[in-house]
Amino acid sequence: MADITLDGIGHAYGGAPRSEADYALKPIHHVWESGKAYALLGPSGCGKTTLLNIISGLVIPSHGRLLFGDRDVTRLPTEQRNIAQVFQFPVIYDTMTVAENLAFPLKNRGMARPQIEKRVGEIAAMLDLVPDLGRRARGLTADAKQKISLGRGLVRSDVSAVLFDEPLTVIDPALKWELRSKLKAVHRALDLLMIYVTHDQVEALTFADKVVVMNDGRAVQIGTPTELFERPEHTFVGYFIGSPGMNLLRGEVSGAEARVDGHVLPLGAAYPNLAGGASVKLGIRPDYATLTQGEGLPVTVTRIDDLGRKLLAHVSLGGAGAQSLVASVPRGMGVDLGPARLRLDPAKTHVYHDERRVEGRSLTAGRAA
Repeated sequence: MADITLDGIGHAYGGAPRSEADYALKPIHHVWESGKAYALLGPSGCGKTTLLNIISGLVIPSHGRLLFGDRDVTRLPTEQRNIAQVFQFPVIYDTMTVAENLAFPLKNRGMARPQIEKRVGEIAAMLDLVPDLGRRARGLTADAKQKISLGRGLVRSDVSAVLFDEPLTVIDPALKWELRSKLKAVHRALDLLMIYVTHDQVEALTFADKVVVMNDGRAVQIGTPTELFERPEHTFVGYFIGSPGMNLLRGEVSGAEARVDGHVLPLGAAYPNLAGGASVKLGIRPDYATLTQGEGLPVTVTRIDDLGRKLLAHVSLGGAGAQSLVASVPRGMGVDLGPARLRLDPAKTHVYHDERRVEGRSLTAGRAA
């Protein structure tokens, strides 16, 4: 096992790029650590599959180097990269038994039979496949077949990385949570570097130690699930992570105050003066924007969503050109459509300029100085 280094890796299909728009994958610099689990998360066409294919050797990047440890594998074929892959649709042999499917990668490498049986038993136990080891794969359910496919990817202990390309897409939604939990437990047990491609934020956030959020061919932020939720560095991350996503309000900023639609809002830090317009936005998650029966921004409640465990209110702020937000309703508080008051937590309000988060200066540090 080894770290994987993306040393300026980028790719443009169809020749030399003339502008950034020609890149399917804009250059990325990052090191993926051995033993960690990573997820590539983003909408269709964002570049995540291109990046996975570069790591697997199916695509040779037009820019940069790919290192497995100290070894440059940029132009090596897939079979020389010592990786395992699990695809969207199960790749198994229907005429073989479950045990034979799991053993196949090990037999191909000439491993001794006692070692094969031991390793197959370990992986089968992790994936709850022991009762099915003697059954042929043909008659098994789709989720059982995908478990076999996962097992084939995990059975080798010497791989540099295990790559997963949307492995739960064909699985019944009721079984996805179970398989995600299994995969996370297997990762902890095997201590392998795993890279998981998905467009589903729940899959990414519950599986990965770190998530690479991608958009328009660019890795816009790499961080833990907590970092992505609490400190999104780009407005796209705020919008894409969370259900519903982050509220984004046009406004202007001066020091420790913001002005939105004529209303002054306190901020949790001091910022440089940023004039209003489309380039300046305040971001706050619905969890930290709450309706209140006391003082707050005057808003109009336009819709209420009862999610069982919580209530969400859709509100509008301002008159002509009103801005919309989603807010939390405190438990036990009655709420109706029409006028209401909204409080935004200053400590959880972020400032963005040209879509990038601006780091504020601590108010405590300023007073201490």
